[in-house]
Amino acid sequence: MKRLIDIMARLRDPIDGCPWDREQTFATIAPYTVEEAYEVADAIERGDLPGLEEELGDLLLQVVFHARMAEEAGHFDFERVAQGIADKMERRHPHVFGDESVASAADQTRRWEEIKAGEKAARPTARDVSVLDDIPRALPALTRAAKIGQRAASLGFDWPDVAGPRAKVAEELAELDEAIESGRHERIRAELGDVLMATVSLARHLSVDPEQALREANGRFASRFRSVEARRSSHPESTLEELEAAWVEAKRREASP
Repeated sequence: MKRLIDIMARLRDPIDGCPWDREQTFATIAPYTVEEAYEVADAIERGDLPGLEEELGDLLLQVVFHARMAEEAGHFDFERVAQGIADKMERRHPHVFGDESVASAADQTRRWEEIKAGEKAARPTARDVSVLDDIPRALPALTRAAKIGQRAASLGFDWPDVAGPRAKVAEELAELDEAIESGRHERIRAELGDVLMATVSLARHLSVDPEQALREANGRFASRFRSVEARRSSHPESTLEELEAAWVEAKRREASP
């Protein structure tokens, strides 16, 4: 870590550093930070452990980069970042580092949110008035929806079982049908958003990460669509029914052991 921190300090040196690195700010580096996090997730999904090793290094560099810029501005340094997260992990795991006990991972998740809410309330300068306030707006919409639902559930605003959100999906689909019949685009968009939100809630009750589920569905679609493209390439005159048959056959092959 010291070598990496020293490398970043050298890159940011105002005299002998790299011109590109010296010009960067928190705002210009932020998109790279997000990109590197997605590349970590992609390596995990592909089962590429050598790639994961490399991508984790790239993501770590982002932390070092931001910490260096903060240190230059007199705010904090990497040591404080590491100390802060270490203190937080101990504080939020009293069943490991203290005398508390939890019965399951679900209980720990609820306890985590309780501790986090207590920390927020204890801040003398805290201005947040909702448990939702610190959920980043820049998160992918599905991920943010899942976090919003989880926070709401931590305060008891939730269905007791999967039947509730499943029925809500059906209810929202019916309202979307009504909106489509109305022909009003703004209403259609709003009702479609409600369908997506209800689906995310259903995913949470099924212990499914909606963002991951959609990424995997994207992958399946792309794989099957290649069969459709191959059919169209070899038979340009193919009808929609024939292209659909190619899709179904590709789906059948996926399901075969």
